Amino acid sequence: MPFIPHTTEDTEQMLRTIGIAAIDDLFDEIPAALRQIDLGAIPDAISEQELTRFMRRRAARDELDLCFLGAGAYEHHVPAAVWELATRGEYYTAYTPYQAEASQGTLQVIYEYQTMMASLTGEDVSNASLYDGASALAEAVLMAVRANRQSKSKTILLPEGLNPLYADTVRTITASQGISCLSLPYDSSSGRIDTAALEQHAAEDITALVIPQPNVFGALEDVDALADWALDHGVTGIAVVNPISLALLEPPGQWGRSGVPIACGEGQPLGIPLSSGGPYFGFLTCRKSHVRQLPGRLVGRTLDLDGRPGFTLTLQAREQHIRRSRATSNICTNQGLMVTAATIHMSLLGPEGLRRVALTCHQRAQALLKAATSIPGVEAVFPAPYFHEVVLRLPGDAGRVLARMAESGIAAGLPLEPWYPELENCVLACATETKTEDDIARYAESLEAALSPAGGMR
Repeated sequence: MPFIPHTTEDTEQMLRTIGIAAIDDLFDEIPAALRQIDLGAIPDAISEQELTRFMRRRAARDELDLCFLGAGAYEHHVPAAVWELATRGEYYTAYTPYQAEASQGTLQVIYEYQTMMASLTGEDVSNASLYDGASALAEAVLMAVRANRQSKSKTILLPEGLNPLYADTVRTITASQGISCLSLPYDSSSGRIDTAALEQHAAEDITALVIPQPNVFGALEDVDALADWALDHGVTGIAVVNPISLALLEPPGQWGRSGVPIACGEGQPLGIPLSSGGPYFGFLTCRKSHVRQLPGRLVGRTLDLDGRPGFTLTLQAREQHIRRSRATSNICTNQGLMVTAATIHMSLLGPEGLRRVALTCHQRAQALLKAATSIPGVEAVFPAPYFHEVVLRLPGDAGRVLARMAESGIAAGLPLEPWYPELENCVLACATETKTEDDIARYAESLEAALSPAGGMR
């Protein structure tokens, strides 16, 4: 844990040296109302031993035998070699690779990562510098607004089938920049974008259309038709994709007649453990024609004076990240450790390994759906094709059912009613390659028991 070496006397001496009476005076430009924060909920300092014990108890609360949760963060098998390599000192402590002569290893890792992500998404260029999938989408929206000069409205169509947390992040980040985000309803019969509602915007000045694949319900959108609609109406298409699914599904760069120019998403499925919610990383790829609007660091491969290959930051100067007025984005961390782990993960699995993982995920989801819907009263909500998540409607109170299943060590799914009131007693359940036939059978048995009269669920 960090160690702060300065004593009270040290701090007072430094303040006297710079002519300041108190540390708070260094922040007097910040309004007092923003600085007066109640810290009453923060406990008093405890010893390192007590803190370690406390954190172990807290971590143990996250332990469940089986996890069928999804909705943006997924449990996948991570080969042991991934983090054995990623936590080596030369990677674990690597920081920003501004000095190419001292950062060739880090730069090469980022270059290899960018190459893999561009290939996976079917785009020309990838960056390596975003916090998570939600902020990656927000950056993609800002990028589309800058790039689509034919549109003057700064209007974005956000499908209701987009993960609501992503939609909230986009609205938060873009709210002060004159960008309008319009909701695009989903078809209640299929769980996919309502094409009739989309057509209502055909005559309007729309800057970008966000296309989730799969969407938050796990359903696969008709991406070819959506990409062509965007192309025909001068709208920039933005794909939000699960990277594992792209080992099976058509990449965004090939959707419709000419693909969509921007693709983004959450990189957590690529070798990053769930870790109670982070750290994760976002990815963002695009066509070469959009590269000048791409935020974050870009690494290029070149030759030195002796003809030897080398790697360096390209297209963007360091000052672009330091000077706010010149930056395409103020997010300039490259999430280097997560990107390193993802690069190792993709290298170990290769295209065929990723394809097998994706195929197994889909097969496990099929088995989960079949087992769950064999229970009287449980039904699939949407008939659309899916990847590895499905929405189940339960004949009893979903919250109580999930709580009962959690008592038996199963995180059975996510209740959708808080996000979508019309989906009362509906649960989003996910199955990845980590689930076995026995796991799915146990899920069904636990679900049936939780719904039984003895369980008090009906």
